[in-house]
Amino acid sequence: MRFASLGSGSEGNGLVVEAGATRLLLDCGFSPRETTRRLARIGLDPAGLAGILVTHEHSDHLGGVFSFARRFRLPVWITHGTFAAMREEAPDAGASVEVTLIHGEAQFAVGDLQVFPFTVPHDAREPVQYVVSDGAHRLGVLTDTGCSTPHVEEMLSGCEALVLETNHDLDMLRRGDYPPTLQARIAGPFGHLDNATAGQILSAIDRSRLQHVVAAHLSKKNNKPGLARGALAAALGCEENWVAVASQDEGFGWRAIG
Repeated sequence: MRFASLGSGSEGNGLVVEAGATRLLLDCGFSPRETTRRLARIGLDPAGLAGILVTHEHSDHLGGVFSFARRFRLPVWITHGTFAAMREEAPDAGASVEVTLIHGEAQFAVGDLQVFPFTVPHDAREPVQYVVSDGAHRLGVLTDTGCSTPHVEEMLSGCEALVLETNHDLDMLRRGDYPPTLQARIAGPFGHLDNATAGQILSAIDRSRLQHVVAAHLSKKNNKPGLARGALAAALGCEENWVAVASQDEGFGWRAIG
């Protein structure tokens, strides 16, 4: 099993996970052309994908999903609430696409991969994040959540790999030029994880099987890679360079779980 990021941040998100002959794209916040270019960078062609998992309706995650799926005839898995929110903005966006509506706590299988959605607190209609497994190993993805919950920590416990949001440094956010209302939204319980809270989540879960930890969804204005790495490394008790960072422009290359 392996995984790679096409890019992570407010300008677009996409992550690929692969096991056996199955490759799934988790979110697609880039145009079809840009997604194709970024897939080629990690040696993939869109035709090799089995489909797209969607977390929620914000454009940096959903913006390219249906145009990309339509162009390459890919199925899409999406919650009822997220699909309804998307249809309110663009009633025909899901036309000519195979859409499967999922429940936030109901697992399903796609080829060689098992998919475990889980609900998260975020300012969207019915947001989820995912744990994806090949039956022996588990990748947990947690971005776009304002806080942790016991259920989130239960889902991430025992994973071999984690892609974990470290959106902002709270001091940088407070000293920055964002208006107070936007600061409150970002730092609120339905916003985004700050570095310290991400570290607290790591401290709370079972980390005994961890092989990879990647800091993701960093704000360009309100965070720095070194701060994100430092917070997660402190929680793990490891060297900072062991923690990877997913960038907006490059994401990160293939990382194997085994």
